[in-house]
Amino acid sequence: MEQTTKRAAHCAALGAVAMTLFLSAAAGAGLPERKVLRGFNIIASPGHPFGSASAQRSLAAARQAGANAVALVPFFWQATASSSDITRGNDMSDEELAAAIRQAHALDLHVLVKPQVWIAQSWAGEVAPATPEAWRAWFANYQRELLRVARIAAETRAEALALGTELTKTVGHDEWRDMIVAARKIFPGSLLYVAHNAEEAQSVPFWDALDEIGVSLYPPLRDDRAGRIAAMRDSADRLDALSARYGKPVLVAEIGLRSAEGAAAKPWESAEERVAAVDLRVQAQVISDWLAVLDRPSIGGVLIWRWFSDPAAGGPRDTDFTVQGKPAEAILRCAWAASCAAR
Repeated sequence: MEQTTKRAAHCAALGAVAMTLFLSAAAGAGLPERKVLRGFNIIASPGHPFGSASAQRSLAAARQAGANAVALVPFFWQATASSSDITRGNDMSDEELAAAIRQAHALDLHVLVKPQVWIAQSWAGEVAPATPEAWRAWFANYQRELLRVARIAAETRAEALALGTELTKTVGHDEWRDMIVAARKIFPGSLLYVAHNAEEAQSVPFWDALDEIGVSLYPPLRDDRAGRIAAMRDSADRLDALSARYGKPVLVAEIGLRSAEGAAAKPWESAEERVAAVDLRVQAQVISDWLAVLDRPSIGGVLIWRWFSDPAAGGPRDTDFTVQGKPAEAILRCAWAASCAAR
């Protein structure tokens, strides 16, 4: 735990100067001044719907950990990657999404509404209807659900809306520009898309029409720290170049990994995909290193995957992504809130 303490102290120093570094360097980089966002992707837990007292306690705990922003994640569901049918999931109703935004705002948290497509036994990056007609149907259905969420985000004055998350095989289609135009007619805040890793971010052709470049970062990471940091820096350098090319800040909308043995090799891997023993240290160390590497002017914010609306989620025996009740939470609290308990 001594190494974790040292990293916590290092991150505290980084967190204390991050805002100053970004604001002072942003002008030189051609970026508009804005506060650096830091926080969590908040996922609705069964039995703890947004609007409830328990969800309020969980959001307050995230705020106490130093968060000044949250991503709220309503899921869209489709049966297979080739299906054109999309519906809102049952994880969060419209009323609960509105309640979540209000609860977050009551705690002075910046809100990103970040829809994600859920496919059983697959993931959003595999979405690829089989025919041109099926593609058109998919985009029409997706836009219907997105604009439904956009209206709620507008009515509750959320600060930002992600048009999509990790829809890798869809980004080459022209329909995205039509969707951006349709979303702007409804939502007055900041619009972004969340690409999967720096490689997809480099291929997205419509950044010029958005306000921010969004990305989730789950590159394979080596066990040795030097190799891990080299991989992180490669991703961050690519994001620097994108930010410079488009004159827009980059929001790292997701970083994270499980608190499980071997998690760094495949940071995207879920507990359902691989059973592994608890390893709290690897989660804390990797997140600490990401915070250090991403401390650069092009990065307008970092959101951790993830935090649950259940205030009792996580804990030292948990092997999933949440940082709640784990050394990784202490790392973030130290970096973001300058609250560094001796360990």
